[in-house]
Formats: sequence, structure tokens, C-alpha cells
Amino acid sequence: MRIQIYALSLLFFFMLGLPASAAPGLWDSLFRVKRVEPGTKVQKKTLPPVSSRDLEIAEAVSRAFAAVVKRAAPAVVFIQVEKTVIRKEPLPFPFGPFPFDFFGDDFLHRFFPQVPRKFKERGAGSGFIVSADGIIFTNNHVVAGADKVIVQLADGRTYRGKVLGRDPQSDVAVLKINGKNLPTIPLGDSDKIQVGEWVIAIGNPFGLSHTVTVGIVSAKGRSGLGITDYEDFIQTDAAINPGNSGGPLINLRGQVVGMNTAILTRSGGYMGIGFAIPINIVKAVAEQLIKKGKVVRGWLGVVVQDLTPALAEEFGLKSTEGALVAQVMKGSPAAKGGLKRGDVIVSYNGKPVRNSSELRTFVGLTHPGTRVSIGVIREGHRITLEVTIGEFPRAEEVASAPAVEKFLDEMGFRVRELTPDLARELGYRVRKGVIISAVAPGSPAAMAGLRPGQLIEEVNRKPVKTLGEFYEALRPSLRSGRVLLLVRDQRFRRFVVLSR
Repeated sequence: MRIQIYALSLLFFFMLGLPASAAPGLWDSLFRVKRVEPGTKVQKKTLPPVSSRDLEIAEAVSRAFAAVVKRAAPAVVFIQVEKTVIRKEPLPFPFGPFPFDFFGDDFLHRFFPQVPRKFKERGAGSGFIVSADGIIFTNNHVVAGADKVIVQLADGRTYRGKVLGRDPQSDVAVLKINGKNLPTIPLGDSDKIQVGEWVIAIGNPFGLSHTVTVGIVSAKGRSGLGITDYEDFIQTDAAINPGNSGGPLINLRGQVVGMNTAILTRSGGYMGIGFAIPINIVKAVAEQLIKKGKVVRGWLGVVVQDLTPALAEEFGLKSTEGALVAQVMKGSPAAKGGLKRGDVIVSYNGKPVRNSSELRTFVGLTHPGTRVSIGVIREGHRITLEVTIGEFPRAEEVASAPAVEKFLDEMGFRVRELTPDLARELGYRVRKGVIISAVAPGSPAAMAGLRPGQLIEEVNRKPVKTLGEFYEALRPSLRSGRVLLLVRDQRFRRFVVLSR
């Protein structure tokens, strides 16, 4: 073996030192080099010329995009907000920086006093004008907790914005500026858009005013993402980045079909998956915010869950589409309308119901007092029930109260209701509860060690299993500025006190 390696090495070095002119046959045989003699014609492969007809079509499409943007862009606004946040910071070490900080800042924070300090935070987003007198639609998370809202138009004019209403559960907000004859953008019908349609996103990503990106509708009816309480998102591959939130998603007719809201990312930037709230949902929520300053939602009074293949087989169903009724509340509209545990709801007022999240959205957007037809599969037979939708119970309505929203902002965390799928994913045996969905860095919640995925079992010594119970138990904290939580993860429970 060594002799073979040695021989190959000698051959290699011999070849390196051998001039190409000295042994042309050797080089050709070793490397299969094809020589082209001078004067030989080389056949070139050329692409066929673009026909004038094809070029005309491409240019027409390009002009169509440009025309849509030219009409829509003046109605897209840049929103800048300023808010006051309170954070606790340690008192400075009396003799300068601690010389042996081996364990990091979090370690020292346990032993040195924490003092609350006020900070000014600035943020930015997008919005679009829907009326000539200055009504603007945007996302709730763009203006939540804002002390000051500045709206800048495409022509550079700036206005002080007033928040007419916000709805955290759908992430929709309505602003008003004092202007006249302002440029507006027409609203379309999001129920009519199709997967594969071209769409245009206009916004202010990273403060870059009136950035235009193009893509298609990648999917419809996306839910279970944990972005909002009511989810029925349009998915698009049009580039959406921080700062695009609240901006319009437009079809080729120049109509708004969605409000750009969120992205799915691991890097913090665009990765080809963006989500927009369908404009039909935005319109329904905004109409109530303008008239009442709040949103009154419909209530059916059932606990529903998604169907798994095993459940579908057990109930004799051919697919997993629908919402399985696990519980019917006594005296609820569902009980009065004849719904029973074990029913599978497959349609709502003529619209197919694919999952529990979709049913929740349909019911929530239904005005209380409306009579609806609900298609149900019961013991293998399809029946239709007539149900009069009620109003969501008061305990749940606290969710949209500005005081509660502000308190959670000050504490620096967000919550959502636990679903069976989420419980399995997080490793919890319980199927009902309230979990922490987000924690702001540097907030009181972060300083206390709270983190996303933890389960909140008690608020101010009261057990909580639903968002309604959570918000109801939180009421005393709005006055005292303190809240006692019992939280747990997959291993341990512990009490946590948060305060302003």
C-alpha cells in the first residue's frame, strides 16, 4: 500500500513538472481536453428572440402593477408612536461597576434594590386612509399604549392622530386625523379572493416610507397561529417586515383585501410567509369601534375542539373538517337551539366550518340577536339547527378594556387560552387554562422569571381556567398595581408577584 501511494505521489509531482507542450497526448488522455483548431466554427446555442406580442403582454402587466400602486400609495400612511413604559432597574453600585460580575446582570439583580423608572419608547407602523375626513385603519399592536400618535402622509404632511378604538382580540385599531379631502383607498371583498391571485403590499418597513412588494395569496383561512384570539388569516409571500404592520394588502383592482399584520420568521425578518387580516373582518370590527369605541361579540355557548383522524373515525366521519362540541353551557344560545355534546358543527350560516378556530371567528363577528342556521352531524346524520346568537358574557369583555391592556403592557406579558393541541405541544396534561404567550425583555415579568409557555393557574389566589376568569381575577390589580400569580411549567409551581 505504501509503495502504491509513493508511486502515485511520484507520478503526480512528475506531471506537475511536465510542460504541457512536452506531452500533449498525455494531458489529453488524462483530462480529456478537447482542442479546438484555429478557424474551426463553434456552434453557439442562442435563446429564441422574445416576440413583440410576449413583450407587449409583459409590459401591460408591469403597467397594471404601476397603475395600482400610483392610485393606492397616497392613501397609505406612516404611523409613529411614543409610549411611556415603566421598568425596574437596579440601583447603581456605589463604587462604580461591580468588578467581578461573573454571573451576569440577572444574578446581581437578585441582591440589589430595584427601582421603577419611566422610559419613552418609540415605534412605527403603517395604516391606510378609508375616508376623506381622516378615518385610518391600522393594527392594534401598532398604537397600543401610545401616549402620542403622529401620522405622516405620502406627500409629507403630518397630523396628530387620535385613537377612536382598539380591539386587541382581532388586532384592529381605528385612528382619526383632522383633515379634509384626503386620499382614500377602496375596500374590497376578502371572501372573493382566490389562492394564487397577485397581491401588493405597501408599507413602511424599517421606516422606509412607502415600500412596495408583490406576491400572491399563498393560502386562506390560516388559524391556530397564536397571533390573535380570532384568526382567519390570508397568507402571502409578498415581503412583509417590521414596520409593515397595519398597511394594506391590495389586489390588482386596487382594492384592499387584507391588513398586513404578522410574519413567520426565525431571523426577525422576511422569510416568505406573511399574514394579513381579511378586510371583511377589519371592516366588521372597525364599524363597531367607530360607533361604540368597543367591540360587542356574538356568543354561542359551547366548548369545541378540532377533530383528529382518530376522533373522526370514532364519530364515523370521512374527514377531520368541523368543530366537535365537547360541552354545551347551561342556558346558552347553543343549549336553547338544541346543540348537544358530541355534535360536529360543519357549517355556520351557509359557510363551511373547517375547525374550531374558524367557528369562533364566525360567531364572534355575528351581531348579538342574529338568528343563524348551524349545520351539524349527529350520529352520522346531517341536521340543521336555528340558533339566536347571544352577547359575549361581561367577564370576557374585560379583555378589550384599555385599563387591562395597559396593565399587561406595564407588566410586560401577554396571555392566551390553552387549547388541546397547544397543551400536547407544551407537555401539559390539562386541556384548559391560560398560558403566557409573550414576555417583553427587561419588563417586570421578565425580571420575575416569567417566560412564554408557562401556565397560569391562579391570579390573586383565584383559580383561572379561561381568559374570562383570568381578566375577572385581574380586576383588583388595576387599582393596586400589584398582581399575585401562581405559575407552573412542566416540572414546578411557584408564586410570582408583579408590581408597577
